Amino acid sequence: MLNPQLNKHGELQHLLSIEGLPKSIVNHILDTASSFVGISDRDVKKVPLMRGKSVFNLFFENSTRTRTTFEIASKRLSADVINLNIQASSASKGESLLDTIDNLSAMHADMFVVRHAQSGAPYLIAKHLHDTRQPHVHVVNAGDGRHAHPTQGLLDMYTIRHYKKDFTNLTVAIVGDILHSRVARSDIHALTTLGVPEVRAIGPHTLLPGGLEQMGVRTFTNMEEGLKDVDVIIMLRLQNERMSGALLPSAQEYFKSYGLTPERLALAKPDAIVMHPGPMNRGVEIDSAVADGPQAVILPQVTFGIAVRMAVMSIVAGTQG
Repeated sequence: MLNPQLNKHGELQHLLSIEGLPKSIVNHILDTASSFVGISDRDVKKVPLMRGKSVFNLFFENSTRTRTTFEIASKRLSADVINLNIQASSASKGESLLDTIDNLSAMHADMFVVRHAQSGAPYLIAKHLHDTRQPHVHVVNAGDGRHAHPTQGLLDMYTIRHYKKDFTNLTVAIVGDILHSRVARSDIHALTTLGVPEVRAIGPHTLLPGGLEQMGVRTFTNMEEGLKDVDVIIMLRLQNERMSGALLPSAQEYFKSYGLTPERLALAKPDAIVMHPGPMNRGVEIDSAVADGPQAVILPQVTFGIAVRMAVMSIVAGTQG
């Protein structure tokens, strides 16, 4: 498997990461999502593209927004959805991840949507399915460790395209806990793939990972400098659950230096949009006046996420050309 996400014809078989995906596939997902956005406004919010397919949601980490939107997206595609309660499953009794996969595959699973605390877990499952000759079973990564969150990255790109139309003249700033953020990594790969000329990362030294410059990202530790004349601001929450040691003095001190206030937002372009993958910590990384203000597109992101996940699942399952 040269690229474990693609089959021998170069078609998307699994969605594991945006890294390594051709620009044509990223655009195909965004274009397909456009055709699904209007389904939410219909009386019957369903299309039959995955009728008879079984989608297993395997969330080994807590999630509300991602799991719910995947479930809604599956149902709108007419798939049968099984939400595995990991805390009550055999995994909690010591069953290995791959044994869980084998048992669910024996129940004729067609797709696994996987969120896992360990980076690389979806790759491990995809490789196992390849090695056990089960090419008809697909894997969608719903977030793995600090590594990737590809559908969040894709819905962020859809949101930017919706409001800004063209990627090739934008300056995009990603602000906050980039060190622990799989969303930041997916966004950076997607933005550079789609031709955004300037991607900025803003945060304290302790939350900026090494290697960002090699990814084509400009780094700033001063919020005011980093926000000057940007078109898009993507705010990230502090992922305290992933931090080991004291990387920050306090949430209040963090807000003083890196919270997005109306005054700081005014440094960006007048038509700049503000995004956030959620959940938001008001008064920590974002002021309520900004979160609820006219430049925030945080709730439309959630709505677009359903269409983007419908697009990903239908393409991966081979039901959408």
